[in-house]
Amino acid sequence: MKRLVFAVLSSFSLAACAQPADGTPQAADGGQKISVGSSAPAATKPIAVPAFASGTPEARVRDVLKALNPRIRVDSIEPAAIPGFRQVVAGGQVVYVSDDGKYLFQGSLLDIVHKKDMSEAALAKVRGEVLKTLPLADRIVFAPVGTPKHKVVVLTDVECGYCRKFHSDIAEYNKRGIEVEYMAFPRAGLGSADYRKMVSVWCADDRKKALTDAKNDRAVPSRTCKTPVDMQYNAGLRMGLEGTPMLLTTDGQFLGGYLPPDALKQRLEQLDAERAQPASGA
Repeated sequence: MKRLVFAVLSSFSLAACAQPADGTPQAADGGQKISVGSSAPAATKPIAVPAFASGTPEARVRDVLKALNPRIRVDSIEPAAIPGFRQVVAGGQVVYVSDDGKYLFQGSLLDIVHKKDMSEAALAKVRGEVLKTLPLADRIVFAPVGTPKHKVVVLTDVECGYCRKFHSDIAEYNKRGIEVEYMAFPRAGLGSADYRKMVSVWCADDRKKALTDAKNDRAVPSRTCKTPVDMQYNAGLRMGLEGTPMLLTTDGQFLGGYLPPDALKQRLEQLDAERAQPASGA
């Protein structure tokens, strides 16, 4: 059964599960959040503050959503493929609101003729913009020898089973020409033991070794520093993460959860072929 509209609206507050109402990061295990990272990381802010002329459908939809939930943080409002509706991306979700602000619905909007999920395309566009705010230097990169054939962004946790399974084959992904760019998403939340372990990984002198050790239950020396863990965690929420690992293309297209090396290679090759089709048919 789909969630009630109330749940949809309340979930627009991105940190509802991880933070109390005052915005203070909350530890899932009752501990205290480590003070790391910048005070206002880019990925905790909107991509851009939408500015809509008064009286436009976009402004009306924004005001309606703000009235329903003052904490809502909207990433985009654009005309929907359905006449009379705006397409809204907020909190890693896509909803559709009528231009008069009276109706709202959530769900995948499918273009039957072109066999395209319009909702996923809208979210992928926002994911791509979010990824641009996250520097490559802040990611833990496992690259193949030579020029990569493909690159994927993987939001990972050091405790989840499928994240560990994925990493156990990291050499196989690299052998297939796939570069893996890891970003942190501690599933237990900011301030949890899981979070503190991931901070230690990102603070390590050799982050690749530390990540491998953590995923194999080997001790990682406890350290604190200015890390991107908070920023990447918040980015994962904004990008609609529902579980780890989350595999994305570097421009924000969703590839899936765990995929074995051959399956991931096949999916990336398929995506390359799909992207080439419009150019070949032009």
